[in-house]
Amino acid sequence: MQLGVISDVHGNLPALERVLDAMPSVDLLVCAGDVVGYNPWPAACVDAVRDRGIPTVQGNHDRAVASGDAVGFNGMAKAGVDHARDQLDAGAIGWLGALPTERRVADGRVKIVHGHPDDPDHYTYPREFTPDLLDGEALLIMGHTHVQHHAVFDEGIVLNPGSVGQPRDRDPDAAYAVVDLDDRSVEEHRVSYDVDRVVDAVEDAALPPEIGERLREGR
Repeated sequence: MQLGVISDVHGNLPALERVLDAMPSVDLLVCAGDVVGYNPWPAACVDAVRDRGIPTVQGNHDRAVASGDAVGFNGMAKAGVDHARDQLDAGAIGWLGALPTERRVADGRVKIVHGHPDDPDHYTYPREFTPDLLDGEALLIMGHTHVQHHAVFDEGIVLNPGSVGQPRDRDPDAAYAVVDLDDRSVEEHRVSYDVDRVVDAVEDAALPPEIGERLREGR
């Protein structure tokens, strides 16, 4: 069984479109959260994920947009939340609010969370990828850090596919992954997209300019 894995789209439609175009034919495509936030296209990104029926968990930005509570967010993040709430209709906000914090798919062989199995807001960086994170599943998928990485253990695979819409691992290309559960292999992928289009759209939406500019360096 092959899974396509995406995470942290963050309202970046050009990046999402390129990833979906580049994604090979897979048995199931899943998302580890944060469909919205930061970038200018929250509605189109929600539609793209929801209309495809992609199993998705709730990220912290998804939750903030659904609840209207962005306490603890920095200025860029809060601006993205406010923009998303202004752009999304009640159905999209309701969809974000109803997302679970954990999903199991593929007959329970795959667990999807956003930050950490025990804390959806915890940033689990590659140095913390250990078999202790696994709880019987063959594959644990996490997002949140925007850092692409995976580790294969006897007990199973731990994977962060990286961020579609706001990479923070010094590679500006949009990230995704493909996993073969049968042979326990992971392919990490990157694909370029029109960053200038995002930078211009950030300006047009009167969002903080750094939201777009940081995409050029993947930070």
